This record gives sequence, C-alpha cells and structure tokens, in this order.
Amino acid sequence: MTESWPEFDTKRDSPTFALLHVASQMLGKLRVAHSTWVNHGWHVTLHPVPEGLAIEPIAANGTSFSLSMDLTRHAIILHVGDGEVDQLPIDLGSIAALHHNLVAMLDAHGLPSSFHGRPNEIADALPFAEDVASREYRPDSAERLLSALCCIEPVFERFRAGFTGKCSPVHFFWGSFDLAVTRFSGRKAPEHPGGVPGLPDRVTREAYSHEVSSAGFWPGGVVEADPIFYSYAYPEPAGFRSVKIRPAAARFDSGLGEFVLPYSAVRAAANPEGELTTFLQSTYEAAATLGAWDREALERDPVAP
Repeated sequence: MTESWPEFDTKRDSPTFALLHVASQMLGKLRVAHSTWVNHGWHVTLHPVPEGLAIEPIAANGTSFSLSMDLTRHAIILHVGDGEVDQLPIDLGSIAALHHNLVAMLDAHGLPSSFHGRPNEIADALPFAEDVASREYRPDSAERLLSALCCIEPVFERFRAGFTGKCSPVHFFWGSFDLAVTRFSGRKAPEHPGGVPGLPDRVTREAYSHEVSSAGFWPGGVVEADPIFYSYAYPEPAGFRSVKIRPAAARFDSGLGEFVLPYSAVRAAANPEGELTTFLQSTYEAAATLGAWDREALERDPVAP
C-alpha cells in the first residue's frame, strides 16, 4: 500500500463532498453562462490544480478572471487578470449563503455574476439561493479528496498519452462530480436516448455524439457512496458486460451499466498506480476490441518526458 493514497470513510467524508459538489456547480455554471460553447461541453469542466479544482478563465471587460475551489485554504479563490485576488470561505453554513456571497464577490470586482440558479444532475435539488439547510464541512475530508486527486490524475494522464486519436482532457465534471478521461473511436454513435436526470437531452446527445470508451473516479457527492473507479462504453458493444477484466477486484455493475473498481482496493494494492492502470487498460481494450476500433491507428506507447 502507498501511504500517499488517503483512506476515505463514507459517513465522515460524504457531507463535505456533497457541499463541494454543489459549490463546484456554481463555478461550472459561470463558464456555461459566460463562455463560448465547445464540443462535448469540455469548456465548462473543472481541472485539477495543485490546490484543488479550477475553471478555465472567463473573458470580461477587457480582462479575464478565474475561480478555483482551494482545498488547502478551504476557500473559493478569485484571480483577476489585473492582479486582484479575493477569496470566499467554502464553509459558510449553507448553500444559499455561499451562493449569495459568491455573487457579491464577483459584483464587487465588476465581473459577470449571473448563472443558472438550480443544480444539475441532482435529484429534487433546490435553487442555490433557496438551499438554506445547514451544511457540514470538514477540512480534513476536503484535503483527503485533494490528496486522492493528486495521486489519480497522473495515472489518468499517462493513460491518455497512450492514445493518438481524439481524447478528452483529464477533467472534472461538476454535474456528476467525477474526474474523467474519454477516448473516441472516430465514428459517430447512435443518438443517445437522453433522460439523464437534471441534464438537458441536447447536452447528453452532444456528449455522446461519437463512440467512446470513458473512465473516471467518482468519490461520491450529494449521493453518499463509497468512492469508485469506473469505465463504460457508448454505444455498449455486444458481449461487453461479460468480458473478464482485470484486476480481480473489478466487476461489472449492472445498475450503473459500468465496470467498477473500489478505490479502497486500489489504495490497498502493493502498487496502486499499476492496479489502476490495469483497470483502465483492460476495460478500454474490452470496449475497443468488441467495438472493432482501429486500434493500430489509434494507440501508441506513451512518450517518456
């Protein structure tokens, strides 16, 4: 076991992850409201940075600004192109208080502050401004999440480097609250049926406009659950669910429609990075082989720095 991979406890950590999930949506929605749409919605994701997760800059009033969830300072940090820096504590007691103060901070700097006011992909979600329920925030839980992302992201990046075809960045989706990387075969996919709760069908259909093999890490969020790694294919090729994949702790979850590997199994492995890489490669190979991808044209050995 590598000690740098932190241990999670669902009961202890889930309330903090639920708060961060909703907070991340506010940042992502600012990008939706104030930036040009990019294919698959890749422009609105968050990206791992040393201190947490950040959105890409937003142009405004002849300058630009960016926001990050700093999981070391436990604050939303604002960076403006003229050098101004401001910050807002994440732990303000409720989502409504965090929303009100985020808008006020942006307004104080003369920056765009409007965005869609209701969370996505969260069942029965209240608008941000109306969610006044008390929220628990544990700094140590946030720091464990950051430590895990710091361990996982380099493994995802190396996996991404072994593909010469179209591939997403390693990025964090705030709707579902997961770190993901997606490979594309290059062929169009059948129209996605949609129906993802809290997500417009047009967004889902663009995300899955072409054949994909996608993998990621889900720590939980507003849904209290043990953290997992996952991998799926769209469209799902015949025989995909019955393929024997590695490592031994991985399995197909019929409820999710994905292969899953418990984070705890990776953490407990003698070589966590190797265990995770095996899962990523094994599940991708199942999708690409059964889906008749042109693997010879799309794959390569990662180039060492």
